[in-house]
Amino acid sequence: MSFLAFSRSTLRPINSSTRLFSTSLHAQREYANVLVSRPSPGVALITLNRPKALNALNAAHFQDISDAMKEADEDASVGAMILTGSERAFAAGADIKEMKDKSFAEAYTTNFLANWEVIPKLKKPVIAAVSGYALGGGLELALQADILLAAPSAQLGQPEVNLGVIPGGGGTQRLARLIGKSRAMELVLTGRIICADEAERWGIARVVREGNVVDEAVKVASDIASKGHIAVSAGKEAVNAAFEMSLAEGLRFEKRLFHALFATKDQKEGMVAFAEKRRAEWTHS
Repeated sequence: MSFLAFSRSTLRPINSSTRLFSTSLHAQREYANVLVSRPSPGVALITLNRPKALNALNAAHFQDISDAMKEADEDASVGAMILTGSERAFAAGADIKEMKDKSFAEAYTTNFLANWEVIPKLKKPVIAAVSGYALGGGLELALQADILLAAPSAQLGQPEVNLGVIPGGGGTQRLARLIGKSRAMELVLTGRIICADEAERWGIARVVREGNVVDEAVKVASDIASKGHIAVSAGKEAVNAAFEMSLAEGLRFEKRLFHALFATKDQKEGMVAFAEKRRAEWTHS
């Protein structure tokens, strides 16, 4: 759950240098609060676009993010997705004005924020390219990503305690699993904001120190999209299972997915291509 909103200043997209490709087989839907583009074959770039609110997340904004990602996930021409914001803010928090008057009964009976768990349910991998503020719900959204890349300007934190609440969109759970109890407690209980270098030392993100963070994300996403999509989805599923299962259960699950891939045409093509010293031609089947 995100809770900081900053000054209403104009934001600049951080993907302006990225060349766009038109690879979708159908018309690209337009959204009020996000921009969707194809910077490289097989890659969908989803840019948060509420500049006057530093990309603060309200219900309509999050619905657009969710719909755009689901659309890309269902598009056979897409192999990987990138989620990004602006140079000043990935997402500075949730829209406090939208939630400040909620009662416990309303939040509880409507299961407020239950729809935030979008990225882990997608089959295709998602890369978060973070620049500037990623606070509260903004950080929680970024933490859902399969890979998190950060610009040196990134500022990460869970400042909800300063508003009399705690993270409600996964922050306490994902941070504890990612960086351990003590560090997660420090961020949640103090509301301290950490810089990109500290986030990298703690294992939250990889900092892109040379070039543009979105350009680097496009390179990584393009590499992923060039692989067999079934194997990529299986790899994502297997790694995510490690957070839900014991080691013994996870090893068993991994082995079953590994075995299952021998029923795919891509497995046959990949191994034959390796033996013949040529590039594999994936059919994603």
